[in-house]
Amino acid sequence: MFVDKVRLSLKAGRGGNGVIAWRREKYIPKGGPCGGDGGTGGSIYIATDNQVVSLENHRNRRIIVAKNGQPGGYNFCTGKDGDDVILKIPPGTLIKNAITGEILYDFVEKERTELLCKGGKGGKGNDRFKTSTNQAPYICTEGEEGETLEIELELKLIADVGLIGMPNAGKSSLMSCITHLAVKIGAYPFTTLFPNLSYIHYPDQTRVLLADIPGIIEGAHLDRGLGFEFLRHIERSAALIFVVDASGIEGREPIDDFRVLQNELRAYKPELLEKPSLIVLNKIDMEGAKEHAQLFCQEIPSAKIFEISALEEQGLDPLLEAIRGLVINPPVKNETKCASETKPDQSEAV
Repeated sequence: MFVDKVRLSLKAGRGGNGVIAWRREKYIPKGGPCGGDGGTGGSIYIATDNQVVSLENHRNRRIIVAKNGQPGGYNFCTGKDGDDVILKIPPGTLIKNAITGEILYDFVEKERTELLCKGGKGGKGNDRFKTSTNQAPYICTEGEEGETLEIELELKLIADVGLIGMPNAGKSSLMSCITHLAVKIGAYPFTTLFPNLSYIHYPDQTRVLLADIPGIIEGAHLDRGLGFEFLRHIERSAALIFVVDASGIEGREPIDDFRVLQNELRAYKPELLEKPSLIVLNKIDMEGAKEHAQLFCQEIPSAKIFEISALEEQGLDPLLEAIRGLVINPPVKNETKCASETKPDQSEAV
């Protein structure tokens, strides 16, 4: 199960108490104090792990508590420190203070570790209080409480390329045939309910990480459909691929679908439209698709448009080379002219 947002209550371990103890050895009367210090409580760390792809491991762990330090012992022995807890998260995870909403950390790096809650210090044994005027102190201190914190983890996938399209545009079919990832495919909207991640492998050992998010509908930025929850997963993508159904079988013109996608990205985060991108007209093998594709290309003549059939695996080789070019040799700026700029009177954001 893909999980991209969880809330956790963290509590570091309490320090162990110091103890009062006295040396009781033969032939050494009044041996003096020998109480040891308590151990330090366990701390809670958070670290990125490339093998972790979602926050699923934490969805049933609402409260995380590190172990307490052990009390001190006889003969100056210090108590055992509490074990630390290390939370493993995927790269791209935001750590927020769940109470204030403040962003504490943004784990973009693949290998990074940060301390979230520090364990409490151990208490002091009575040996620590021995002075020249007080050789037999009958005093010790308790261990300190560990730090507590309420956090929210929010995952934003880090992919080279993000797939964007309306429901049933064929994103999952395209993902399956170019990455060989077994994803759920169906002839109905919202077959994809959570993001899929997989690599495109090239003969020269180059790899491109592709992210397929659920379909975007009109009004997604207003929390309609599934798009609102998953639009953030394309924020960190280096490039975007707009997948458009060229068949018009849903009763919509392909150019209208493209305008909706552009408007939703603009309303959600305008800078997404500045990313390098290309357009894929899928289902080109269906009746009437060629005519729709011709009209689409006339509307946006300067765009990088590829006509393919993911189902029949047609037109994939030029597309694969273009995808690699987006990542390896990205253009200085997005050369895909926005459809809304072509038709100003039809570009009003939802």
